[in-house]
Amino acid sequence: MSNRQLITLWVALLFFLSCVPKVAIPPVPEKVGTQEELFLRAEKLFHAKSYLKALNTYERYLSSFPDGQFAADALMKTGMIYVSVKKNKKARKVFNRLLSEYPNSPLVYDARIEMLITYYNEEKFSEVIQFASSLLEAKISKAKIGRIYTILGDTYVAMDSPEDSIYFYAMAHNMFEGLKKDSIIVKMKEAVSKLDSESILSLLNYIEDNLPKSYLMYQLGVSYSEEEKPDEAVRAFSEFVKSFPEHENVQQAKLLIEEIAGQKVYSRYTIGCLLPLSGKYKKIGNRAMKGIELALSQFNSEASNPSIHLVVKDTGGNADKAILAVQDLQNDQVAATIGPIITAEAVATEAMHSGIPMITITQKENITDISDNIFRNFITPEMEVKTVVSYATQVLEVKNFAVLYPEEKYGTRFMNLFWDEVLKHGGKIVGAEAYNPLHTDFKDPIKKLVGLYYEVPDDLKQEPDDEELDSQQPKDEEEEPEPVIDFEAIFIPDGPKKVGLIIPQLAFHDIEEVYLLGTKIWHSKKLIDMTKEYIQRAIIPDGFFSESTSAQVKDFVNKFENTYGQKPGFIEAIAYDTSMILFQILRKPDIRSRNAIKNALINLKDFQGVTGLTSFNDTGDVKKKLSLLRIKDDKFVELEFN
Repeated sequence: MSNRQLITLWVALLFFLSCVPKVAIPPVPEKVGTQEELFLRAEKLFHAKSYLKALNTYERYLSSFPDGQFAADALMKTGMIYVSVKKNKKARKVFNRLLSEYPNSPLVYDARIEMLITYYNEEKFSEVIQFASSLLEAKISKAKIGRIYTILGDTYVAMDSPEDSIYFYAMAHNMFEGLKKDSIIVKMKEAVSKLDSESILSLLNYIEDNLPKSYLMYQLGVSYSEEEKPDEAVRAFSEFVKSFPEHENVQQAKLLIEEIAGQKVYSRYTIGCLLPLSGKYKKIGNRAMKGIELALSQFNSEASNPSIHLVVKDTGGNADKAILAVQDLQNDQVAATIGPIITAEAVATEAMHSGIPMITITQKENITDISDNIFRNFITPEMEVKTVVSYATQVLEVKNFAVLYPEEKYGTRFMNLFWDEVLKHGGKIVGAEAYNPLHTDFKDPIKKLVGLYYEVPDDLKQEPDDEELDSQQPKDEEEEPEPVIDFEAIFIPDGPKKVGLIIPQLAFHDIEEVYLLGTKIWHSKKLIDMTKEYIQRAIIPDGFFSESTSAQVKDFVNKFENTYGQKPGFIEAIAYDTSMILFQILRKPDIRSRNAIKNALINLKDFQGVTGLTSFNDTGDVKKKLSLLRIKDDKFVELEFN
């Protein structure tokens, strides 16, 4: 055969093969494994709470083994996953399939209970109640009955019917063991706390189970107390203690009986004052007394107000004397107390036992932690620092700060507070130097802040001998390097006398175009006199500014000057505001106990006083909006800052 014939034959063969249809090769199926392996894989994912992967694996099992030995279990878990992700309709569809295809499965009632939960999730409460009734007719285990009762209890709580929920929680409690019982008690206590005295009395008429009955009797006393019915509250608590002497709430009930007994005997419009009117702190005490007296005169002059009576006790700045004064005020049946100022900690501990609400005028740390009837209305270092840093970062847009502080308690505390607050506001402390509070020359710490201070090695501190001096060649005098001022503001927590010496020295070392941040004790004419033009970029926090443009402050200052012939300061102003806060609370008709006074103080929000807006937090500590001052020429002026 010739070559041409061979080529022709190959071409024909290739053409023929190209016309033959291609046979599709089926893909190799992924290995499913035995149904037990696949189901156990799904179970492992379910218990690891990998619900999406578990769901896919259960569905794969049901697809591969629709009549498998674990099909009912796979359906049950699939439905439960849908319940957990709140896909309630899909869940019911799966559970209905289980009921239809496996009516004899032991999981049937579990599936029906899960369906109950889907109706609860959708807030279809009438369906929950109806469906639960049919379930309870069946013969099922105590554990399942307990679950149904629990769901019914939750349903009635959601329907704002705690009375009905308590019945079902009590029934559930009787069905459970161990930890499940404890969880039901938590639910029951929460439901009981929502009841008023009338509802509780109604339930007590027919509930015989001691568990709900005990919590209801205790709550009856609490409700009476909140409704300002002290006699009824004491009777309810006493009956509770007698009936359930081993109950967890017995000790609290006894304490409440004592507290109510103490509150019943008090003079509603009598206020106690604990002030150091003698001793080394008498100037402060007498200044506070003037503020209190002005508030009393102003309040009592209004015909519509009740007449407030003051009982003033001199603590002498002495803790023992102050404790005796508190005991005297208890005998005087005062409704509340203003002060103390100096002996706050000792007095607060005594006041805790007396139950008298007390507004202290002190910076003492953690004073309100001693008792929930202790309050504090005073400027704290935290407030000062927060106000200054907020203004510097938000208004002045300062990013980098320096701190120059005295190495003693006051300076160190303010330095640490300032540092933390700057970091909270996204700023940076680029330098912090301490100085000896007894010194008057501050060049070394100032130079350290700007990179001009260098330690001289010990071997260079010795003076050279004459021959060594003669051998040295004269050198051109070296110029001192320029200061590195990498901060836009400097914080100096010290008094006006010391700051008055520091600020001119800052200027001497070319630290001039920076903001000067201080504490409230910078608010002193002496500081302006000592620093003059160097203090013009100062920012100062304070709790009271007598030159304020506020109409309320102007009125207070005018009345104070007309009465005492002098301008008021912060102590007079804070004592005035503290008094007015209490007086305004006492004039309310629903204030009928010391406990009511305490609650009114806790709920006080933005009281508009001469020292700014005042509120108290849950611990009794004050929240105040402080004033901010700057210096213009030779006087202080108020800054606007919200």
